[in-house]
Amino acid sequence: MKQNIGQKMTLYPTPATVVGTVDSEGKVNWLLVAHVGIVSHSKLLLSVHSSHHSIAAIDESKRFSINIISEDFVAQADYTGTVSGANTNKSQVFEYHLGEAGMPVIEQSPMVMECEVIDVYEIDGFKNYICNVLNNYVDEDKLDEKGKPNYEKLRPVLFEMPTYKYLRTGDIIGDCMKMGKAYGAEVINKE
Repeated sequence: MKQNIGQKMTLYPTPATVVGTVDSEGKVNWLLVAHVGIVSHSKLLLSVHSSHHSIAAIDESKRFSINIISEDFVAQADYTGTVSGANTNKSQVFEYHLGEAGMPVIEQSPMVMECEVIDVYEIDGFKNYICNVLNNYVDEDKLDEKGKPNYEKLRPVLFEMPTYKYLRTGDIIGDCMKMGKAYGAEVINKE
């Protein structure tokens, strides 16, 4: 039996990421963000509380990077969410280089997207940025034979909000659309 737990946001876990920004003076800042998502086959959503220091750099440049977190640097990534760039210089937390769009790319991150803001709206104190992906950098050893990201190898870290925990990913449980077709052939079509 299911229990109604009320109006709670329970659509977790979500990818844990480090957002990289560059301000008008060229200073890099990092921010831990787990409110990221897909809004179409070509657009991403980044949702950041309006109080964060990184907001000014995003609003000014209309660009940022999304660095996927892997287990080998989750403590460093977590640190970027515990201190504000307004009071702490976080630019040296990671080794990085600037990507083709001028945004910081964390060397340890297995996959990094440079994004450009095309729309923004505010709700409940959060700025929600709708973005195009300008560039997508993936470690070569994390690509499959067709040159696409292999998530079994990438193993992105997930964040779960209700308990503030990080989770592992990477195990394949089946093939999308093939499992459903097999189910339909075995069960539904026999009725």
